[in-house]
Parts: sequence; C-alpha cells; structure tokens
Amino acid sequence: MNSRQSTEHFRGVRLGDCAWPEIETRLAAGALAVLPVGAASKEHGRHLPLASDYLQAEWLADRVAEHRNVVVWPTLAYGYYPVFIDYPGSNSLSRATFVAVVQELLAGVAQAGAGRAALLNTGISTIEPLEAALAAGDRGMPVTLVNVYAGPRLAAAWRVLEEQAWGGHADEIETSLMLAIAPHRVDMARAEPAPTPILRGRFNRHDPQAPNYSPAGVNGDPTRASLVKGRQLLDALLQDVLAVLPQG
Repeated sequence: MNSRQSTEHFRGVRLGDCAWPEIETRLAAGALAVLPVGAASKEHGRHLPLASDYLQAEWLADRVAEHRNVVVWPTLAYGYYPVFIDYPGSNSLSRATFVAVVQELLAGVAQAGAGRAALLNTGISTIEPLEAALAAGDRGMPVTLVNVYAGPRLAAAWRVLEEQAWGGHADEIETSLMLAIAPHRVDMARAEPAPTPILRGRFNRHDPQAPNYSPAGVNGDPTRASLVKGRQLLDALLQDVLAVLPQG
C-alpha cells in the first residue's frame, strides 16, 4: 500500500461506526485514540440545551476526525459538574466516581491496542479530576489532556469579539459557539443576562440575597451572542486543538 492509499484508508473514524477488526487494524497502524468529555445533562440557561457541552464535544470530535488519523471513542457524557445541581436535569458524578470512570475507560482504550490517547475536555470543573486520573497509575500508553477552551488562538479571538462585561457560563461566548454548532437548538428569545457575576462556587437560583444568584443559570450576557462570532471562535478553537493534539 502506497502512502496515498494509506492516507485515504486511515481517515478518522467513530468507534461506534466500526466493527472490532477495523478498530484493531487502525490502532495497530498508529491511530490516536480520542475520548471526548462533554456533559449531556448540565444546565446552560433557559436558552441553551442541557447537552450543550456534549454537542460541542461531538462537533469537535467530528472536525478532528476530518483532519487526523484518529479513532474517536463515544463521548463521556457524565462527569464532575457540582456547581449546577440546583437546576433540574443537571447531573454530577462525585469526583471519586468520575476519576474512576475515566481511569477504567482509559484502561479499556489501552487494552484495545491504542499506543496513544487524548482526552478532549470541554469542561472547567473536570480539569482537576482529569489531571488526577492521569496522574494515578500507569496505563501503558501516553495520554494527552486537551482542555479545548484553553488555547491561545481562542483567547485572542475571545478578547477581540467579547462585548459582555463578564462571563463564564451560557454567556455571550458559549452561546455564540452554540449558534455556530447547532443554531436550531438555541432559543435567543429566552436568553437573558445574569444579574451579578458568579465568582466561584455553586450557582444559586433561589435566593437573590445569597452569593452567586443566577435565576436562569447564566454567568454573563448571552444576548450579545452572534453566529458570526461563533464561527470565528470555533475556527480558533479547532486550530488550538489540532496544534496540541498528538499526530495520528
């Protein structure tokens, strides 16, 4: 098989779309195993679906598979998201359970024959436990943690495009991303700015006198979001991820 045929044959794939012999062949030939991490049940205000993180992780996994020789594992849709549990439908595993789940999944990835792996993490509260999961034990393969919103290109685009006074969750930036990824899932008529900044800790939807009050579950001003901003932010985000993702 010449190099051109090899490149055509080993484009990125979703694990769930393949039978096991193809996965064995691809991993043996050096494909990078990718495990996206994105919450499917975490509140994102009244205007975004609870699966916003999941949809972002899925979009990114598809783009990575277009550019790299990867096998994309099913997105880990539950994780450690304790600050959002006051809002119906928001679920959080305990930190210990989340760490254990990640470690067991990575052990399975290694057992499948992967020589290298990467975690595509769309969360913030998940960063520390993911670091802990990777620090504990020897999986027999290197694993790269890619915190997808931490790259320099995205930060630069963010500084140029952002109009809100503060942000952090279901805000101008995240809503713009979702307008570019899944506009049919965004209800801008229900978008509303947060009354005060959420500085740290659990969001509070019940008591206006208590810290971190956010009746909608928003930190920032999603009304300033736009599709144009979202497309620019997504392009920067993808370039950041591809720059740090190990070659497959």
